[in-house]
Amino acid sequence: MLRVQDFACARGGVPVLAGVNFEVAAGNALILRGPNGIGKTTLLRTLAGLQPATQGAVVFPEDEGAYASHADGIKTALTVTENLKFWADVHGAPLPEDILETFDLADLRDRLGGTLSAGQKRRLGLARLGAIGRKVLFLDEPTVSLDGFSVKLFANWLQNTHLATGGIAVIATHIDLGLSAPELDLTPFKAETDAGGGSDEAFL
Repeated sequence: MLRVQDFACARGGVPVLAGVNFEVAAGNALILRGPNGIGKTTLLRTLAGLQPATQGAVVFPEDEGAYASHADGIKTALTVTENLKFWADVHGAPLPEDILETFDLADLRDRLGGTLSAGQKRRLGLARLGAIGRKVLFLDEPTVSLDGFSVKLFANWLQNTHLATGGIAVIATHIDLGLSAPELDLTPFKAETDAGGGSDEAFL
């Protein structure tokens, strides 16, 4: 279970969202909606513990959360297989035997990360989610720059492997992943900002 209670977050010292409440049970996903700039990325990063909340609490099993954006995080000097093994080892997780096939990377297993196309790097970046073994995923536009075939690969893994085995996903996406998941519009949670404001900053 993921539980978010009276949650508030800020970007560059400026309040972004406040009073956010929701729960996601094991085996389920939640889709975040709202206009660009509403704070979806900031919320996901804060929920994942990458920056402090300004108010409220988020509760999920310790050491089970992971954040992923459209940045690939590929080690260019390692092969595809070595990249996945690296991330599995970092998180103390066994590498799933079918991970290369699941993300259509089997024919690329010995290719260096730096030689992959943009789309191949994206698939490898998403395959990393299957390698780390974390149960609670905070996903920020995970399928950006992917073609329809690759989007379907990821959606199938998310639905039939991650969620089917009790995982949880909170996803900001403009792309229909075909998930039977509720949506949360963040617009009503937009925070009031002081007239004096503060410095803003952009996150990927």
